[in-house]
Parts: sequence; C-alpha cells; structure tokens
Amino acid sequence: MPTRQRRGELAWAAPLMRSASAGAAFRPNRLLKQMLVLGLGFATSGFAGAAIAQTPAAPAASPVAQSGPPSPATPRETPRSGAAKPGDPLAAIDWLATPAPDAGLPGTVLLEPPVAGSARRPEVTVTPLASLVAPIGLVKPASTGLPVDLWRGSNAEALATLLASVPVRKSPAMQSLMFTLLLSETRPPVEGGERLLLARLDRLMDLGAPDPAQALAEQAGPTRSKARFKRWFDATLLTGDEQQACSALQDRPHLAPDYASRIFCAARLGDWPTAALLLEAAHALDLVDSRQLDLLDRFLNPDVFEDAPPLRAPKSPDPLTFRLYETIGERRPTSNLPRAFAAADLRDIAGWKAQLEAAERLTRIGALNPNHLLGLYTERSPAASGGIWDRVAALQRFETALETGSAEAVSKTLPKVWRAMQTAQIETAFADLFADQLARIPLDGQAANLAWRIRLLAPTYETASHSPPPSQGRSAFVAAVAQGVPTQELARNGVEQAIAAAFAADSAAPRKLQRLLDNGQLGESILRAMQLFAQGADGNLGDLTDALATFRAVGLEDTARRAALQLLLLDHR
Repeated sequence: MPTRQRRGELAWAAPLMRSASAGAAFRPNRLLKQMLVLGLGFATSGFAGAAIAQTPAAPAASPVAQSGPPSPATPRETPRSGAAKPGDPLAAIDWLATPAPDAGLPGTVLLEPPVAGSARRPEVTVTPLASLVAPIGLVKPASTGLPVDLWRGSNAEALATLLASVPVRKSPAMQSLMFTLLLSETRPPVEGGERLLLARLDRLMDLGAPDPAQALAEQAGPTRSKARFKRWFDATLLTGDEQQACSALQDRPHLAPDYASRIFCAARLGDWPTAALLLEAAHALDLVDSRQLDLLDRFLNPDVFEDAPPLRAPKSPDPLTFRLYETIGERRPTSNLPRAFAAADLRDIAGWKAQLEAAERLTRIGALNPNHLLGLYTERSPAASGGIWDRVAALQRFETALETGSAEAVSKTLPKVWRAMQTAQIETAFADLFADQLARIPLDGQAANLAWRIRLLAPTYETASHSPPPSQGRSAFVAAVAQGVPTQELARNGVEQAIAAAFAADSAAPRKLQRLLDNGQLGESILRAMQLFAQGADGNLGDLTDALATFRAVGLEDTARRAALQLLLLDHR
C-alpha cells in the first residue's frame, strides 16, 4: 500500500552603532611602512606573486538535497589564512605565514612552488570568476539530470520573466518539470544571479510551495539582502516557522520588510515591552496602515478588545496580515487566496475539511506529495455527504476493495472513485498511488480499460503499454506514445498527428530553440519549449510538435512521453 505522510531595546539604534564602528579605516603605522619599503622590497620580484598564488581560495559550499527545511544559513567562521599555530614562527604580515595549500584544492588554485624553475615567463591560466560561484538548489544534478550550468549564457531578466510566466496548470508533466528547474542545484548566470534567485522563490510561492521556497532561501542565505529576507519571512509565516525569521530580524532589524513585521516579531519572541513601544511609535508617526494598526492593537492587547466586533476581512491579505488574523482567533479561509496560503491549512490547527480542500488544491498543481493527500483522505470517516465528503468516501471504499484483492469489488468501486478524482482534477496523483496495485488485479471489460488508462498516467506507463486490454479502441496509438514510437499511420486526428511528428526519426527542435541549444542556453530553451507546449495544448498543433521535439532533443524523453499521454488521456484539460 502507498505510504502516508503527515506533517505535522530600542533596536533601531543597533545598525547605526555597527555602521559607525565599521567606518574606522585602517592606517598602517610608520614603522610598518618603513618595513614594507626597505625590508621587504624583494616581495615585488616574484616571491610575492608566488606566495599569493599559494593562498587557497575558499571552496564553494556544496549544497545538499534536503527532505525538510534546513536551518537558516549563517556565515561560516573561517580562520584567518595567516593564523599562527603552536610552534610556528611569528610573522609580522599574515600572508608570510600562509601554510602550504591542501592537496584537495580545485584545479583553479595555483600550486607552483615559490621558487622559479627557469627564467621563462610563467604561463597564466585565466578562469572566469563566475565558475567559482556556488550553485544554489535543493536537489543534486545527479538526481535531476540537469547540469549545474543550466542557466549559462542567458540573460537573468529574460529567465526571470519566463519563470514567472510559463503556464503549467493544465499539464502535470509541465508542473513536474517546472519544480525540477526551480529546485535543481544550478549556478546563476554571470550577471543577475540575485534576480534569478528571487524569481525562483517567487514562482515557488506562486505554485503554492512555501516549504521549498523557505528551504531554498535558507540555503542561499536569507539575510544577505532585504529582498531575500522578505521572501523567506513570508514563507515562514505560512509554514509556521516564523520563529527562525523573527530571531534573524531581531539581530538585523534593517532587514524588516515593514514596521508591522518588527512589532509582530518582537511579540513573537516574547519581548512585549519593545513590541508595545514600537506600536505606540507607529500610532504617533503613522508608520503603519490604519487597518493593520487595528489588527496589531488586538494582537498585543487581546483583553481590551475581548467584546469588540470582528474586524472587516481584507480581500488580499499578505502573509503577515493572514497570520495576525489567525493569532487573534479570526482565521480567514484560504480558498479565495493565492495558492501559497493553502499550505497554512495543512497544519493541525486547521479543521479536517480545510486540510482536505487545501491538499486537493495543492496536489492539483503538483505542489504536494500524493502520499500526504492519501493520508488525509483516509484519516477518519467522512463527516457528512456531498462534495469533498463523497470523494473521501469513494476513495476509502476503493482502497478497502484493493486490500481484499477482489476483482469484483475493485470493478465496482473503480469507476466511482475515478469520477471523483476527475472532479477534483487529481487523476495523476491517484495513478501514482494505485497504478501498481491495479496491475495485480485481474480485471475485465470496462474496468480493465479504465485501469489500463490509469496505469498509463503513472510513472510505469511504458510497462503498462505492453499489455493493453483487447477492447481498448485507442490502445494502439496510446501504447505507441508510451513506448516512444507513435506513427502517422496510427494517428486519427490532428493532435495525434502532431504528437507523431514530434516522435519521428527526423524530428528536431525549431531553429530558434536550436540556436539557444547551440549557444549552451539549455535552461532558457527548456522554458521556451514549455511555453510552446502550453500553446500547443490550447490548439496550436505546430507548437505542440516543436515543444515535444525539443524535449526529446535535450534528453527529456520521459517528460515528452508523459506530457503527450496526459494530453491524450486527461479529457477535461
């Protein structure tokens, strides 16, 4: 059976003091200047260059794929290169005491000895600094199959626009590919790396995935810029991990997105006097919107407003406003809010119905593991009938039938649960969960046809394609697509002909995308192919052929096949 998963001080003066202390410039004393001029003149004759060449560059941190949100990224404490060890002679200048480089350093570090072997001028090797930038991502390239230099050669602004605009709602295969691009460990382009990172975080939130967005921000270093912190803070408010962000904000108040966030974090950390003082200052100086001031008043002084009427709910709350309403006991429904807010309903503080609706909504866009949805569906017996309760009851009856191993019971329950999954538009999640078990049940008739179509929507589609039911009318072409060999002879309509053309032996990426590929711009070519697929799914069959051919040209054969199968089998899309 599929596994089931459940989740369960006046601070504004500090930056001024720090900046004042940092402003003191270093001035070498007169004795040191004389030493540099008289005693160490030989350093310019080549010894200095060799010594500096021996200084190892700090290796880039290699991120590790995480199954859960990592701890906030903090700068590592690195020892000074010239720190003296016990027994070492003292040196007046740090770099004269630099130890020999370690044997495990990358090849870009010069390892020549500090003595010239000949009078010839040494060869100079030039390495772009961009190649030393640490890649950012949660999933290793070995797992995604995408290279670490995926974004090489592309303009960061163009990539950010594509990441924000490529539609994926109608195709689970495109959703999966988009998440792969967003989470894969990749190195940013030479210029505009920050813009690309922010675009990745924004699209994750747009897709309803604040947990991965929080993890990606933490891995990149959420306190390195105000823009990064803003996105990290919003994500933690929706996942319930705002304690981490508030602790970081207490140490670096200049990162605060707004004044209200400082008041919230001061109270969240238990510093009620500071929170009250900041709130009074906000009242006196009009630093916060009047509606949010009323909300903060109730947040800090719940006893005063115990009998007050509820506040008017905002139409488009930000994550902080949403959490403030939650803390004062006036939790807002998330069904009419952006997808990221649905993740807040997955916590145990929400009711079961709210959790189910949020789970379906996130599964529909590919932002939730199907096992999590299954765990919620089977958590308890339906509380009522109609709507989502009918879907819960249908799935529970079907799962019971599977456990009995009775072909008759499965034949009776499968059509009803499939209609329920179609209503919720989560067919691929259902196929991922139950395709393997359906393959072991000896069905016949319409139940066998339906089970085969469901198996073709699962990752094991190619295995299922070799055993089509005899009564399945469209089995020949669909099975050929699953095997990657559809032909024009089997195609019966325009969509099938477009798909067959993409899988032909002489198919190739369109010229515009081929130029990108020839230039090494793999990531941009994939995003533009995803745009073409969306247009092709809407009826532009030429774009459909170009998109699928491009996916195959860059090695995304599985994506091409699954996208084509879903286009053929998911009628409502």
